Parts: sequence; structure tokens; C-alpha cells
Amino acid sequence: MNTPVITLDGAHLRAEDVVAIARGGATVALADAARQALDATRGYIESHWLNDAAPLMYAFNTGVGALKSHRIAPAEIATFQASLVRSHSAGTGEPMPDEVVRAMMALRVNAFASNHSGVRVAIIDRLIAMLNHGITPLVPSKGSVGASGDLAPLALMSGALMGLPESRVAYRGEVMPAARAFGQAGMAPTMDVQAKDATALINGATASLAYAVLAAHDARELLGSATLSMAMTLEALRGELSCFEDRVMLARPHRGQRRVAAAIRQLVAGSQRCTEPARQLRLRGTPGLDPAQAGTPHTPPLAPRIQDVYSLRCVPQVYGPVLDALDYIDGILATEMNSATDNPLIFPEDAGYAIVSGGHFHGQYIAQAMDLLALAVADLSAICDRRSARLVDPACNFGLPANLIAQRPGINTGFSVVQSMGTGLVLENMGLCGPASATSLPAKGNTEDHISNSCFAARRTRTVVENTQAVVAVELLLAAQALDLAELDLAAYPVGAGTAAAWSAVRATVPAMLGDDRWVHDDIAQLRARVADGSLTAATQSACGPLWQAREAA
Repeated sequence: MNTPVITLDGAHLRAEDVVAIARGGATVALADAARQALDATRGYIESHWLNDAAPLMYAFNTGVGALKSHRIAPAEIATFQASLVRSHSAGTGEPMPDEVVRAMMALRVNAFASNHSGVRVAIIDRLIAMLNHGITPLVPSKGSVGASGDLAPLALMSGALMGLPESRVAYRGEVMPAARAFGQAGMAPTMDVQAKDATALINGATASLAYAVLAAHDARELLGSATLSMAMTLEALRGELSCFEDRVMLARPHRGQRRVAAAIRQLVAGSQRCTEPARQLRLRGTPGLDPAQAGTPHTPPLAPRIQDVYSLRCVPQVYGPVLDALDYIDGILATEMNSATDNPLIFPEDAGYAIVSGGHFHGQYIAQAMDLLALAVADLSAICDRRSARLVDPACNFGLPANLIAQRPGINTGFSVVQSMGTGLVLENMGLCGPASATSLPAKGNTEDHISNSCFAARRTRTVVENTQAVVAVELLLAAQALDLAELDLAAYPVGAGTAAAWSAVRATVPAMLGDDRWVHDDIAQLRARVADGSLTAATQSACGPLWQAREAA
């Protein structure tokens, strides 16, 4: 299979491109037009600004931060740039995941391609070669304040690019010194940084953005899987469908809410399970029921249900804000991905160029977007967990056996701890949702007197998304088990075609537990992987069509 080539030009990078580079190993190239423009800008810099008569330009021929009044002589600029990388190579904690570092590298290349950084093309080519050879710097995950960008993570990336002896990279399944990896890949073991190179490399909230782009992508996949798990639970509990009608949605016509309701209707279309005749049948898990009466109507008939609980009935009102938040966040990230974010920036002016200080390195847009995403996804986890709790509780699961035990209760315990594992993750999510973007402390001698905390905001949000993937996997596992058990008595009342496809996709991943208890850890892990990669949703949509209406249609 041919590896896709993604050409970066500074203006047209998409989230799916970042994912393909970070996770799929897509080949990266620099657009020819961008290369020509970068060469022209760099030529001007080298012919006009590398001399004693050049005006003072921050971080170009001056020190940084509180040292900005110190002029750097032209002969010392290269030494200064290398020193910047070494002095900023802080950081602690576990290494960032390789996919985050690869995303960070690709995003930095695209920012440079906008031609506002003045970096040498050789630096860009080195980053691209590292991506294409699979050479990934080891970058500690903690220690950035998100202004002046993610200095420490980017400095550690830059040290690897330079082949500094202290730098380590992952290459071909092994951690090794960066210079050795370059040699094995047929690249120059080391590389010097010159005027503006290091300043451009380390300045910008690009680690934050890398975490954010991947988290937002995964959250959208997650919402699809959570919609499947909800439909399966709805049918397992024989819920009401009228609350999802479009006339109800139009009375309060939020776009996300309408789109979620439409997706639910699509999944349960044709369902006989969510009907009053099906609700009248007794299931063999009903406490005290003679097994011979399983699958027969209640006598006297049950009164019709009036209003399901919120975790079923209010899903459009809870999932809808998540979908709308994702659309908003995607807009923020699309702009960030195609922006110049270092400082100072270079612009054409008259017959030459001007260098202007600004603040695009500040990560507040990313931080606030990630706060919103963490809150939205944490709430998604909470409502999924409440449905899971109902599935195992005989007081509110409408005749399903306690803990969804198929046989020999007491000897077998069923799914109670599987469900409470999900609750534990929801509790963790709740603790992670404090507003990171509102937390600001001055840094670097008060020259950075307001910081964004964007890297923590985005890294924390990744954890919330990962936790919620497992919470949704739990609901999928329990809902499939509930449907398996109910099918013994309700086979004459089929579920909707979309629900059936989702159920089948779950069962293609893990088998039903219709005998004794088994090791469930692997079941959860396998389903979580299919939630994460979106394959459950893809399999379901192949049977019932796309779940999501276009935003403009809602």
C-alpha cells in the first residue's frame, strides 16, 4: 500500500493530516512555493541583518526575557542560538507519547511554511526527514507554562534535531542518542543552528496544539461510539423513542441536539424492542419469576411507561453540547494549525522585510478550548456511566438479571466491578476538570506576567478522553450482554438495524458471557481500542448509513 504524502504549505493543514502523520506514518513534504518564499526571506535576513548596523531585533540580535537589553554581536549569534536550546531544555515526567511528538514536529513545520519565522529551509528539511525516517525525540511531558509557547518541550525537540549528545530519540524500536539515529538513517549526525533558527524552533504553543488536535479528533470518534452504546442500552431497557422526535427537537433547535437525536433515530429505526408490546413481556431475570413464565406478558398488564430517566431521555440535550463544542473547538484548532506562532515575526515591507514582536506564542485559545473539551467529555462519561449502572441494577433494569449474570448467581458475580471501574474513571475525570486556563502565575522575572497553562490543559484533556473511551467500552460491554440476555425472551421483537449492527460489531470483538465469569480486563481493553480507532462506528455506519447530519442541515 502506498504511503500518503502530505504536503505542508502553512495554510491548508487539516486535523486528519496531523493524525495521519502522527499515527499513520504519512510521508511529509514541503510545498515548492513555500520553499521558494522561505529561501527569499532567508536570503534577505542573511544579506541585511547579520551585521553590526542591523537594528535591535528581539531574540535575533538581543537576549531574551529579562535579558532583552543585551545586544548579541553578529559573530556570537550562532552561539547564542545554540545556547538557547541548551538553557531551555528543561522538563520532567514521563515522555510524551511518540504520536504527540510527531504531531508537534509536523505542526512546527507547517508554522514555518507560512514564511513568518525566518528559519532556514535546512531546519525544516531536517524536521521533515526526522518524521519520514521515524526518528522521534524523547520529550518529557511536564514543565511548560504555555507562554512564551512550549519552550521546554520544543527545546528538547530541537536538541535532538541538532544531535546534541544529551538528546535521546526513539528509532526502530530502540531509544538511542540522536546522533546515532541520524547516522543509521543516513543523515548528518549533527546540525548547527544559526540566526533565528532556535528562536523559531522553541517559540510557540506547539506541544499544546499537538495534544489538542489529537484529543479533539479522538473525542469526535468517542462521541460516535457513545451514541452506539446509548442506542444499545436504550434497546436493552426497551426505552421510549418519542422524546427523540424531530418535532420535539425543533421546539429548542440547537444544532448539536438535533443532530444527536437524528443519529439515535437512525440507529433504532425499525426497532420493535422499544415498543409497548415488548415492554409488557417478562424477562427471566425478573426477581421471583417462574422460569416457565419468561417471555410472557405481565398479568395484569403493566401501566405504560411515562418518561424514561434522564440518562436515556435527555441524551440529545447532553450529547448535543458535546457535538457543538467539538465543532467550535475544531474551528479554533484549524486556525492554530495554520498560523505562525513564534516571536518575533517577519513580514514583507516595501522592498525588504520587517521584524515585529507579537504574542502569537500565547496558548490561551488552546487552553480555553481544552478546558471546554475536558468538561464536555467528562460529562459524556458521567451519563454513559449512569446508564451502565442501570444495566446491572435489578431495581431499574426492567427484568434483566442482577449484574447481568447469565447463570449461577452467587458463584458468579457478573459485571458489577466492570461497571464500578467506569464510575472510578468518571470520578477521576471530575477531578481533572478544574479550569486550567484560569490558572496563571507570572514567570521569568515577571516578563511573562500572564501565562496560559495550555500544555497542561491539553495533556489533561487527553487523559479525560482516554478515561472516557474506557467508560464507553464498559457501557458497550454491558449493553451487549443485556441484549444477549434479553434476546432469550424478546427475539420476536427485533432491535433497530443500526443497533443490531453495533451489537454485532461488539460481538465480533468480544464474545458474550453466557456461562461462568471470565477474565474481563481484556474484553474492556479490546473494546476500548475499537472505541479509540472509530472502527465500531465505521462498522455500524456501513450497515445503517452516516450517523451525523451535516451541521448546516440541522
